[in-house]
Amino acid sequence: MNSMPSLEHGFDPDSPAVQRRLRWRLLKDHILRHLISFGGISVIIAIVLIFFYLAWEVYPLFRPAEIDPQENYPFVNELKGAPRFLATEEQAEVGTVVTDAGEVLFFHVADGKPVKQVELPLGEGGMTSFAEGRLLESGLMVAGTGKGEALLFKRHFEVTYPGDKRLITPSVTYPYGEELHVLDPEGHPLRLIALANDEDNNATLVGVTDDDRLVFTRFAVEENLMGEREVEQVEGSMPRPDHAPVGIAVSGLGEWLFVADDAGWLTMYDLRDPDDIKVADRKEVGRNGREVTAMRMLMGGISVLIGYSDGSVEQWFPVRDDNNRYHLAHVRDFRLGDSPVRLIEPERQRKGFAAADEAGNLGIFYTTSERRLLDRRMPEGIRLMAISPRSDHMLLLDQKGRMDVWAVHNEHPEVSWKALWGKVWYEGYQKPEFIWQSSAANQDFEPKLSLTPLAFGTFKAAFYAMIVAMPLAILGAIYTGYFMAPQMRRLIKPTIEIMEALPTVILGFLAGLWLAPFLELHLPGVVVLMLMMPVGILVASYLWSRLPMSVRALVPEGWVPALLIPVVAFIAWLSFAVSLPIEEAFFDGNFVHWLTDSLGVDFDQRNSIVIGFAMGFAVIPTIFSITEDAIFGVPKHLTTGSLALGATPWQTLVRVVLPSASPGIFSGTMIGLGRAVGETMIVLMATGNTPVMDMNIFEGMRTLSANIAVEMPEAEVASTHFRVLFLAALVLFLATFLFNTGAELVRQRLRNKYARL
Repeated sequence: MNSMPSLEHGFDPDSPAVQRRLRWRLLKDHILRHLISFGGISVIIAIVLIFFYLAWEVYPLFRPAEIDPQENYPFVNELKGAPRFLATEEQAEVGTVVTDAGEVLFFHVADGKPVKQVELPLGEGGMTSFAEGRLLESGLMVAGTGKGEALLFKRHFEVTYPGDKRLITPSVTYPYGEELHVLDPEGHPLRLIALANDEDNNATLVGVTDDDRLVFTRFAVEENLMGEREVEQVEGSMPRPDHAPVGIAVSGLGEWLFVADDAGWLTMYDLRDPDDIKVADRKEVGRNGREVTAMRMLMGGISVLIGYSDGSVEQWFPVRDDNNRYHLAHVRDFRLGDSPVRLIEPERQRKGFAAADEAGNLGIFYTTSERRLLDRRMPEGIRLMAISPRSDHMLLLDQKGRMDVWAVHNEHPEVSWKALWGKVWYEGYQKPEFIWQSSAANQDFEPKLSLTPLAFGTFKAAFYAMIVAMPLAILGAIYTGYFMAPQMRRLIKPTIEIMEALPTVILGFLAGLWLAPFLELHLPGVVVLMLMMPVGILVASYLWSRLPMSVRALVPEGWVPALLIPVVAFIAWLSFAVSLPIEEAFFDGNFVHWLTDSLGVDFDQRNSIVIGFAMGFAVIPTIFSITEDAIFGVPKHLTTGSLALGATPWQTLVRVVLPSASPGIFSGTMIGLGRAVGETMIVLMATGNTPVMDMNIFEGMRTLSANIAVEMPEAEVASTHFRVLFLAALVLFLATFLFNTGAELVRQRLRNKYARL
């Protein structure tokens, strides 16, 4: 008799069919394991590639300037007099040299060959001084003569394309006439001269005579009904300086005159009223015996750059105080070397400049970012230098008369760590500030690219959203996962989780167009609601507990919390119903005006309250779902054991459930915070998008993500603005990565700590 049981109707592991099924199952497990591993590795690779792509776009922002020597040739032999001025046109193909012999020579930058030569009608006085206008791209220049006269002339370049080949034809024009204009009626030579002009061809001239007097005149150009231009010359009486001027510069539209003297003082004259020219402010600049050796206006005509005998360069500009009075402000310093600074050449379209000293040291600087972008030593010294209008070429004429032509690669000089994250003192502001203003009103002002207000706005929006979301989501999850009846939990949990499927653009649309105006009209009701809601719920709960048991038994077990729904709705209705009467009775009918006038609190309709409600509503499902799963997943033997040992349900919750679920609660909170930080559409549509740094709950903000969404479509590819937006994306990426990484580390630590429960 066979002792083995029959497997005729049972499971035979050795049967071919079973073996085939086992092999097929192992194959599927093997394939799926590798697919899942491949998917996980692909996600990691994708994240790493995103990081490196963002970093690749950002890297050029922090590269130093580079130069590429192109040409070197003898040049002075072509000139009749000593060169006083050097420049190029926009394409850096034709250069211009003006000599003290009254000669204007146009030449090919590539080889130095002459293109055209013009003799200026300077008369018998000859050239004793020279200056270029404030609008450097206009090409307006002035030559002062030995008889106290001035000649205004302009270099002009006509670009044509004969045979599809660019041809640049230079010329000299005289927008104010070829006649000499008298600056000094006494006829003294003008040893210094300064010029400022505007877009309407109005010009302001200031000269210094050989006996150290200041002379002033202003030209106003008007066009009559016949289209004829008329030039009106207005003269003004300048106060005599106390010391001999060694440098002068006229700002902007001719409002201010800066005069540096040999006693070490910088004086600012108010030129706005030619009949009443007076000293506006005076500051000592000749500290420790240093002397002023160079002086130029920065692009835009607001700041003056002053070079000194100790190799330093300072930036000064007028600042208006609270009493609408202007004073000189020393803004920032630059260091070239130890030798006296002899040349300062500003860029034509940016706030950068180049400086050269007697020892042949050359430096390229940028004012706003306070960066020193390039250092070079020219053994033969530097007599003149020029930066092309596009700042992509530089011409250097050395002391031996040779011309060096350099290609300059300096694409993003305005970016530095301080410019992005620190306070910057911009022209026209009373003090250093954090400012994001990516576009300027005109060329005189530069974009302001501080990321600090955007980062502040990002965390401000997340902060107010989490204030709303965390208590509601976590406390709701605790009740749902631990106290709520199973039947009600099966209804409530999916309902809250489905809220996450609502498009954020819809939430932002409703918040911006409905919620924001509603809250503005019922602002006292919001305050009443926050005070009455907890009190009303406690009162309703107490009244329920005092009802007879026969009445309370009518409600099925676990469904008592549903009775709070009408209570909450009634309290909300009552709070907003009494809003207008409270406003009329206590705030003169307008709570917003009372906030502004009485408390000095600024109010913006799309503010942090709106963001708190709208974005908090979007974040609640994320935190609730993860927290509720963590609480509901606490092993039942822990809770039943605690209750069996005599602990109350609340003690069990606090001592057992919450510690065991703390890793999940923390993870849910951090994931919700990460979503709040990266949220775009709600903050884009429900805030004023004003990059201000103010924790005022009644003010809006601008976040990093919203700023990228708004400005990226308008940013020029590869521009500084474009790359700074990528930097903002990189900052947002790193912030989210750090939040998630930190959350995971804390979660693992909490998990290990409470694993023994």
